[in-house]
Amino acid sequence: MSLTAGVIAVQGDVSEHAAAIERAARAHGHEVTVHEIREAGIVPDCDLLAMPGGESTTISRQIHSDGIAAEIVSHVDTGKPLLATCAGLIVASSDAADDRVEELEVLDVSVERNAFGRQKDSFEAPLPVEGLGDEPYPAVFIRAPAIDTVEDGDAEVLATWDDRPVAVKQGPIVATAFHPELTPDDRIHELAFFANDDAVLESADQSAST
Repeated sequence: MSLTAGVIAVQGDVSEHAAAIERAARAHGHEVTVHEIREAGIVPDCDLLAMPGGESTTISRQIHSDGIAAEIVSHVDTGKPLLATCAGLIVASSDAADDRVEELEVLDVSVERNAFGRQKDSFEAPLPVEGLGDEPYPAVFIRAPAIDTVEDGDAEVLATWDDRPVAVKQGPIVATAFHPELTPDDRIHELAFFANDDAVLESADQSAST
């Protein structure tokens, strides 16, 4: 079955996420068409969705003004997978600790922006991630946030760095403080979108029938 994926294309490594989704889909025997989303009306047709990094204030402002924000919330509410990375994690959270960010509140966590320093403090770390096996993941941190608190809810911490959560899973959402699109290792995209192939195919069936 062919899947439809979307990458919120307000900012960030849009083409890199698209390429990672395509590779992950092929590894699981799926065909996928990836759309770069800059306007409302496309998200409802997507089986999979990625929200990249960038500047969280800009992303938040743009997706709300363009009517995309409500569509992302609906996507999650119907159980369709969302991968939110770096600034995407901030926007998806329930508390960004910044009045300039209008959170989507689909992820029961609060975050600290730039928790590991500014651009010059970027680094790559061998990160153990729950669900990815024994081999550490080559996590790229660029002006990365960290998760301050995991609120009472269903959010599960998948990885920590420097004793701070940097990857979580809640329902159909996988969110990371780092940039999985900047490495050829596609295991995060596979975890987010294809760890439960039956659920992905059921979502595609539902989309095709509407």
